[in-house]
Amino acid sequence: MDRTSSPVENISDTAHWVALYRAIETERRDAHFHDPYARMLAGERGEEMMRTMRGSRSYMWAFVVRTCVYDEMILRLIQHNSVDTVLNLAAGLDTRPYRLQLPATVHWIEVDLPAILTYKEEKLANEQPTCHLERVKLDLAESEARKALFARVNAGAKQVLVITEGLMIYLTAEQATSLATDLHAESHFRYWLSELTSPFVLQMLQRSWNSQLATGNARVQFAPEDGVKFYERLGWRVAEFRLSMQEAHRLRREMRYAWLIRFWIRISPPKRREMYGKDGFVLLERE
Repeated sequence: MDRTSSPVENISDTAHWVALYRAIETERRDAHFHDPYARMLAGERGEEMMRTMRGSRSYMWAFVVRTCVYDEMILRLIQHNSVDTVLNLAAGLDTRPYRLQLPATVHWIEVDLPAILTYKEEKLANEQPTCHLERVKLDLAESEARKALFARVNAGAKQVLVITEGLMIYLTAEQATSLATDLHAESHFRYWLSELTSPFVLQMLQRSWNSQLATGNARVQFAPEDGVKFYERLGWRVAEFRLSMQEAHRLRREMRYAWLIRFWIRISPPKRREMYGKDGFVLLERE
């Protein structure tokens, strides 16, 4: 295939790409996590995306770090914050219900488009999750069906953790507002784990990927100018925020020339330093 062509036929193709990142990390001697299903799930589509998406390897650090931070936060919230239900929106090919040691009493709900969840069901048909796993085949853009699902989950749970790993950046500001509002409407939806992307980094990603992602009706487009205040206005407070670059340094999974970038940030004017202080992983808690 021509390296300038796009392998992206729909938004779900990105799940194969992310699975391949997990497979590569798993196969390292110093791996931070082990996902024995990742390479099988990534399949040929994941390999194709790695070959053809511009700069795909240079961004691998960010996806590995995100996986590590999410793993840590999820386990802590289940073990110490009484979370009994996890609602994973746009779950893709995530395998945490299989690879993490979760209490059998946890109710884990995966929500995504029918095709990607059917593919995952077939691939993992002979595997046993560590907790109670439910899959819901649903287009999250269908607002009434989404609200009905949220209401059902809320009625059957005591403390819900919502995960939107890799989802928000693909939404418009209007869609992000609607989703945040719908989540906050449910009284037992206590925590929400997601990422925060700065407008500066969004522009970089748009230059790298949007022309290829557009063929699958997917574009990276959401990065609130006011950072976490976007969520605070909608009833969510920041319980924890971890900067991507700091976490990458901690985990020794930094981008190339990260030391130079850190130095450049330190000597930059305050406004430029602030641009780099908005990219990270955010745990939100309902007010």
